Amino acid sequence: MATTNAPNAPKNAFRSEKNLNHVKNRFFTVFVWGISAIIVLFILALLFLILEKGLPSLSWGFIMGLPSEMEEGGGIGPALFNSFYMLVISLLISIPLGMAAGIYLAEFAPNNKLIGFVRVCVEGLASVPSIIFGLFGIALFVEMLGIGLTIIGGAVSLAFLNLPVMTRVTEEAIRAVPKELKQASFALGATHLQTIRRALIPTAISGIVTGICLVAGRAFGESAVIILTAGVSTSGEMWDFNLFSPGATLAVHLWYVQSEAIVPDAVSISDKAAAVLVFVILMFNIVFRIPLWIKDRKNR
Repeated sequence: MATTNAPNAPKNAFRSEKNLNHVKNRFFTVFVWGISAIIVLFILALLFLILEKGLPSLSWGFIMGLPSEMEEGGGIGPALFNSFYMLVISLLISIPLGMAAGIYLAEFAPNNKLIGFVRVCVEGLASVPSIIFGLFGIALFVEMLGIGLTIIGGAVSLAFLNLPVMTRVTEEAIRAVPKELKQASFALGATHLQTIRRALIPTAISGIVTGICLVAGRAFGESAVIILTAGVSTSGEMWDFNLFSPGATLAVHLWYVQSEAIVPDAVSISDKAAAVLVFVILMFNIVFRIPLWIKDRKNR
Protein backbone atom coordinates (compact mmCIF):
# COMPACT_ATOMS: atom_id res chain seq x y z
CA MET A 1 0.00 0.00 0.00
CA ALA A 2 2.84 2.38 0.80
CA THR A 3 4.36 1.89 -2.63
CA THR A 4 1.09 2.60 -4.43
CA ASN A 5 0.33 5.81 -2.44
CA ALA A 6 3.81 7.26 -2.78
CA PRO A 7 3.45 8.41 -6.43
CA ASN A 8 0.10 10.04 -5.62
CA ALA A 9 1.57 12.24 -2.89
CA PRO A 10 3.31 14.74 -5.24
CA LYS A 11 0.19 14.85 -7.44
CA ASN A 12 -2.03 15.63 -4.45
CA ALA A 13 0.38 18.32 -3.25
CA PHE A 14 0.51 19.87 -6.71
CA ARG A 15 -3.30 19.73 -6.99
CA SER A 16 -3.79 21.39 -3.59
CA GLU A 17 -1.27 24.11 -4.42
CA LYS A 18 -3.01 24.69 -7.77
CA ASN A 19 -6.38 24.98 -6.02
CA LEU A 20 -4.89 27.43 -3.51
CA ASN A 21 -3.45 29.58 -6.30
CA HIS A 22 -6.82 29.48 -8.07
CA VAL A 23 -8.55 30.70 -4.90
CA LYS A 24 -6.00 33.48 -4.46
CA ASN A 25 -6.42 34.52 -8.08
CA ARG A 26 -10.20 34.62 -7.74
CA PHE A 27 -9.96 36.59 -4.51
CA PHE A 28 -7.58 39.12 -6.02
CA THR A 29 -9.79 39.49 -9.12
CA VAL A 30 -12.87 40.11 -6.97
CA PHE A 31 -10.89 42.58 -4.84
CA VAL A 32 -9.69 44.58 -7.87
CA TRP A 33 -13.16 44.62 -9.42
CA GLY A 34 -14.66 45.71 -6.10
CA ILE A 35 -12.22 48.62 -5.69
CA SER A 36 -12.79 49.67 -9.31
CA ALA A 37 -16.56 49.56 -8.84
CA ILE A 38 -16.32 51.69 -5.69
CA ILE A 39 -14.20 54.30 -7.48
CA VAL A 40 -16.55 54.40 -10.49
CA LEU A 41 -19.60 54.70 -8.23
CA PHE A 42 -17.94 57.51 -6.28
CA ILE A 43 -17.17 59.42 -9.49
CA LEU A 44 -20.70 58.89 -10.82
CA ALA A 45 -22.20 60.01 -7.51
CA LEU A 46 -20.04 63.14 -7.53
CA LEU A 47 -21.03 63.96 -11.12
CA PHE A 48 -24.70 63.33 -10.32
CA LEU A 49 -24.51 65.58 -7.27
CA ILE A 50 -23.03 68.45 -9.31
CA LEU A 51 -25.24 68.06 -12.37
CA GLU A 52 -28.43 67.38 -10.43
CA LYS A 53 -28.19 70.74 -8.66
CA GLY A 54 -27.45 72.86 -11.71
CA LEU A 55 -28.76 71.28 -14.92
CA PRO A 56 -32.52 71.40 -14.17
CA SER A 57 -32.47 75.17 -13.68
CA LEU A 58 -30.23 76.02 -16.65
CA SER A 59 -31.54 78.34 -19.36
CA TRP A 60 -30.17 80.03 -22.45
CA GLY A 61 -30.64 83.35 -20.71
CA PHE A 62 -28.21 82.24 -18.02
CA ILE A 63 -25.70 80.69 -20.45
CA MET A 64 -25.64 83.64 -22.83
CA GLY A 65 -26.44 86.44 -20.36
CA LEU A 66 -24.09 89.02 -18.90
CA PRO A 67 -22.96 88.64 -15.28
CA SER A 68 -24.48 90.87 -12.62
CA GLU A 69 -22.55 92.54 -9.83
CA MET A 70 -25.41 93.40 -7.47
CA GLU A 71 -28.76 92.10 -8.75
CA GLU A 72 -30.20 88.63 -9.22
CA GLY A 73 -30.39 86.86 -12.56
CA GLY A 74 -26.86 87.34 -13.87
CA GLY A 75 -25.45 85.03 -16.54
CA ILE A 76 -22.10 83.52 -17.50
CA GLY A 77 -21.91 84.45 -21.20
CA PRO A 78 -18.62 86.43 -21.31
CA ALA A 79 -16.89 84.07 -18.87
CA LEU A 80 -17.96 81.02 -20.89
CA PHE A 81 -16.79 82.65 -24.13
CA ASN A 82 -13.42 83.52 -22.55
CA SER A 83 -13.04 79.89 -21.44
CA PHE A 84 -13.40 78.59 -25.00
CA TYR A 85 -11.40 81.46 -26.48
CA MET A 86 -8.38 80.93 -24.21
CA LEU A 87 -8.71 77.16 -24.54
CA VAL A 88 -8.42 77.35 -28.33
CA ILE A 89 -5.45 79.72 -28.19
CA SER A 90 -3.62 77.61 -25.61
CA LEU A 91 -4.23 74.37 -27.56
CA LEU A 92 -3.00 75.98 -30.78
CA ILE A 93 0.27 76.64 -28.95
CA SER A 94 0.66 73.57 -26.72
CA ILE A 95 -0.43 70.78 -29.11
CA PRO A 96 2.01 71.47 -32.00
CA LEU A 97 4.91 72.30 -29.70
CA GLY A 98 4.17 69.42 -27.33
CA MET A 99 3.83 66.88 -30.13
CA ALA A 100 7.00 68.13 -31.82
CA ALA A 101 8.96 67.93 -28.56
CA GLY A 102 7.56 64.47 -27.76
CA ILE A 103 8.40 63.13 -31.23
CA TYR A 104 11.91 64.54 -30.99
CA LEU A 105 12.53 62.93 -27.59
CA ALA A 106 11.13 59.60 -28.79
CA GLU A 107 12.72 59.43 -32.26
CA PHE A 108 15.63 61.82 -32.69
CA ALA A 109 17.12 62.66 -29.29
CA PRO A 110 20.38 60.81 -28.46
CA ASN A 111 20.43 58.62 -25.41
CA ASN A 112 22.82 60.64 -23.24
CA LYS A 113 22.85 62.39 -19.87
CA LEU A 114 21.72 65.73 -21.27
CA ILE A 115 18.54 64.27 -22.80
CA GLY A 116 17.96 62.32 -19.60
CA PHE A 117 18.19 65.57 -17.66
CA VAL A 118 15.74 67.18 -20.10
CA ARG A 119 13.26 64.35 -19.55
CA VAL A 120 13.56 64.78 -15.79
CA CYS A 121 12.90 68.51 -16.18
CA VAL A 122 9.85 67.88 -18.38
CA GLU A 123 8.45 65.38 -15.89
CA GLY A 124 9.09 67.83 -13.06
CA LEU A 125 7.33 70.65 -14.90
CA ALA A 126 4.36 68.37 -15.58
CA SER A 127 3.84 67.99 -11.82
CA VAL A 128 4.50 71.61 -10.82
CA PRO A 129 1.44 73.31 -9.20
CA SER A 130 -0.43 75.56 -11.58
CA ILE A 131 0.03 78.60 -9.38
CA ILE A 132 3.76 78.52 -10.20
CA PHE A 133 2.91 79.00 -13.88
CA GLY A 134 0.60 81.81 -12.81
CA LEU A 135 3.45 83.54 -11.02
CA PHE A 136 5.61 83.04 -14.10
CA GLY A 137 2.85 84.62 -16.20
CA ILE A 138 2.73 87.64 -13.88
CA ALA A 139 6.49 88.09 -14.12
CA LEU A 140 6.43 87.78 -17.93
CA PHE A 141 3.26 89.53 -19.07
CA VAL A 142 2.40 91.92 -16.23
CA GLU A 143 5.82 93.05 -15.03
CA MET A 144 8.24 92.47 -17.92
CA LEU A 145 5.98 93.18 -20.92
CA GLY A 146 3.62 95.48 -19.01
CA ILE A 147 0.42 94.41 -20.79
CA GLY A 148 -1.52 93.77 -17.59
CA LEU A 149 -4.11 91.06 -16.95
CA THR A 150 -5.19 89.98 -20.42
CA ILE A 151 -6.62 87.10 -22.42
CA ILE A 152 -3.36 86.57 -24.31
CA GLY A 153 -1.38 86.40 -21.06
CA GLY A 154 -3.75 83.82 -19.61
CA ALA A 155 -3.84 81.73 -22.80
CA VAL A 156 -0.05 81.59 -23.20
CA SER A 157 0.35 80.76 -19.50
CA LEU A 158 -2.13 77.90 -19.94
CA ALA A 159 -0.07 76.71 -22.91
CA PHE A 160 3.06 76.71 -20.74
CA LEU A 161 1.13 74.75 -18.10
CA ASN A 162 0.04 72.04 -20.55
CA LEU A 163 3.16 71.85 -22.69
CA PRO A 164 5.11 69.41 -20.43
CA VAL A 165 2.09 67.10 -20.15
CA MET A 166 1.57 67.07 -23.90
CA THR A 167 5.27 66.40 -24.45
CA ARG A 168 5.40 63.40 -22.11
CA VAL A 169 2.14 61.90 -23.38
CA THR A 170 3.29 62.17 -27.00
CA GLU A 171 6.69 60.67 -26.26
CA GLU A 172 5.20 57.70 -24.40
CA ALA A 173 2.58 57.13 -27.11
CA ILE A 174 5.24 57.10 -29.85
CA ARG A 175 7.49 54.78 -27.83
CA ALA A 176 4.57 52.37 -27.31
CA VAL A 177 4.30 51.72 -31.06
CA PRO A 178 5.75 48.27 -31.89
CA LYS A 179 9.26 48.44 -33.32
CA GLU A 180 8.30 45.94 -36.02
CA LEU A 181 5.95 48.52 -37.55
CA LYS A 182 8.72 51.08 -37.76
CA GLN A 183 11.16 48.56 -39.21
CA ALA A 184 8.59 47.45 -41.78
CA SER A 185 8.11 51.05 -42.89
CA PHE A 186 11.86 51.50 -43.33
CA ALA A 187 12.03 48.20 -45.22
CA LEU A 188 9.46 49.51 -47.72
CA GLY A 189 11.71 52.48 -48.46
CA ALA A 190 9.96 55.15 -46.37
CA THR A 191 12.02 57.97 -44.92
CA HIS A 192 12.07 58.70 -41.22
CA LEU A 193 9.67 61.62 -41.64
CA GLN A 194 7.28 59.52 -43.73
CA THR A 195 7.44 56.76 -41.11
CA ILE A 196 6.52 59.22 -38.39
CA ARG A 197 3.68 60.78 -40.39
CA ARG A 198 2.14 57.63 -41.87
CA ALA A 199 2.98 54.88 -39.39
CA LEU A 200 3.91 56.11 -35.92
CA ILE A 201 1.45 58.98 -35.41
CA PRO A 202 -1.62 57.11 -36.80
CA THR A 203 -0.80 54.14 -34.58
CA ALA A 204 -0.19 56.30 -31.51
CA ILE A 205 -3.15 58.61 -32.14
CA SER A 206 -5.22 57.06 -29.34
CA GLY A 207 -2.65 57.97 -26.70
CA ILE A 208 -2.09 61.40 -28.22
CA VAL A 209 -5.84 62.14 -28.21
CA THR A 210 -5.96 61.06 -24.58
CA GLY A 211 -3.26 63.63 -23.84
CA ILE A 212 -5.22 66.30 -25.73
CA CYS A 213 -8.31 65.47 -23.66
CA LEU A 214 -6.28 65.83 -20.48
CA VAL A 215 -4.77 69.19 -21.37
CA ALA A 216 -8.06 70.53 -22.76
CA GLY A 217 -9.97 69.61 -19.62
CA ARG A 218 -7.22 71.00 -17.42
CA ALA A 219 -7.09 74.26 -19.36
CA PHE A 220 -10.87 74.70 -19.37
CA GLY A 221 -11.18 74.11 -15.63
CA GLU A 222 -8.05 75.98 -14.53
CA SER A 223 -8.51 78.96 -12.22
CA ALA A 224 -5.24 79.77 -10.42
CA VAL A 225 -3.32 80.62 -13.60
CA ILE A 226 -6.20 82.70 -14.97
CA ILE A 227 -6.68 84.69 -11.76
CA LEU A 228 -3.01 85.69 -11.75
CA THR A 229 -2.59 86.39 -15.48
CA ALA A 230 -6.04 87.29 -16.86
CA GLY A 231 -7.86 88.69 -13.82
CA VAL A 232 -11.24 88.03 -12.20
CA SER A 233 -13.36 90.26 -14.45
CA THR A 234 -14.43 90.39 -18.08
CA SER A 235 -14.86 93.26 -20.50
CA GLY A 236 -18.64 92.99 -20.12
CA GLU A 237 -19.12 92.13 -23.81
CA MET A 238 -20.34 88.75 -24.98
CA TRP A 239 -18.10 88.32 -28.05
CA ASP A 240 -14.91 90.16 -27.16
CA PHE A 241 -12.05 88.90 -29.35
CA ASN A 242 -9.62 91.56 -28.15
CA LEU A 243 -6.58 89.66 -26.86
CA PHE A 244 -5.75 92.48 -24.44
CA SER A 245 -9.11 92.49 -22.66
CA PRO A 246 -9.44 91.05 -19.14
CA GLY A 247 -10.19 87.34 -19.41
CA ALA A 248 -12.00 85.83 -16.44
CA THR A 249 -13.13 82.31 -17.38
CA LEU A 250 -16.03 80.20 -16.16
CA ALA A 251 -13.90 78.52 -13.48
CA VAL A 252 -12.73 81.93 -12.21
CA HIS A 253 -16.30 83.27 -12.30
CA LEU A 254 -17.44 80.25 -10.29
CA TRP A 255 -14.76 80.90 -7.67
CA TYR A 256 -15.55 84.63 -7.58
CA VAL A 257 -19.31 84.15 -7.18
CA GLN A 258 -18.85 81.54 -4.47
CA SER A 259 -16.29 83.50 -2.43
CA GLU A 260 -16.41 87.22 -3.23
CA ALA A 261 -19.66 88.20 -4.95
CA ILE A 262 -22.55 89.82 -3.07
CA VAL A 263 -25.38 88.87 -5.42
CA PRO A 264 -28.37 87.34 -3.57
CA ASP A 265 -28.49 84.24 -5.81
CA ALA A 266 -24.80 83.41 -5.55
CA VAL A 267 -25.46 79.79 -4.57
CA SER A 268 -27.79 79.23 -7.53
CA ILE A 269 -25.29 80.83 -9.93
CA SER A 270 -22.43 78.71 -8.62
CA ASP A 271 -24.49 75.49 -8.88
CA LYS A 272 -25.45 76.20 -12.50
CA ALA A 273 -21.93 77.36 -13.43
CA ALA A 274 -20.42 74.19 -11.91
CA ALA A 275 -22.89 72.05 -13.89
CA VAL A 276 -21.96 73.82 -17.13
CA LEU A 277 -18.24 73.42 -16.36
CA VAL A 278 -18.51 69.68 -15.67
CA PHE A 279 -20.83 69.11 -18.64
CA VAL A 280 -18.47 70.85 -21.08
CA ILE A 281 -15.45 68.87 -19.86
CA LEU A 282 -17.41 65.63 -20.27
CA MET A 283 -18.36 66.69 -23.79
CA PHE A 284 -14.67 67.30 -24.58
CA ASN A 285 -13.85 63.69 -23.79
CA ILE A 286 -16.83 62.33 -25.72
CA VAL A 287 -16.22 64.46 -28.81
CA PHE A 288 -12.51 63.61 -28.92
CA ARG A 289 -13.25 59.90 -28.42
CA ILE A 290 -15.97 59.47 -31.05
CA PRO A 291 -13.54 59.47 -34.06
CA LEU A 292 -11.36 56.90 -32.29
CA TRP A 293 -14.36 54.65 -31.58
CA ILE A 294 -15.41 54.87 -35.24
CA LYS A 295 -11.85 54.10 -36.37
CA ASP A 296 -11.57 51.09 -34.04
CA ARG A 297 -14.88 49.67 -35.27
CA LYS A 298 -13.77 50.00 -38.90
CA ASN A 299 -10.47 48.23 -38.17
CA ARG A 300 -12.17 45.22 -36.59
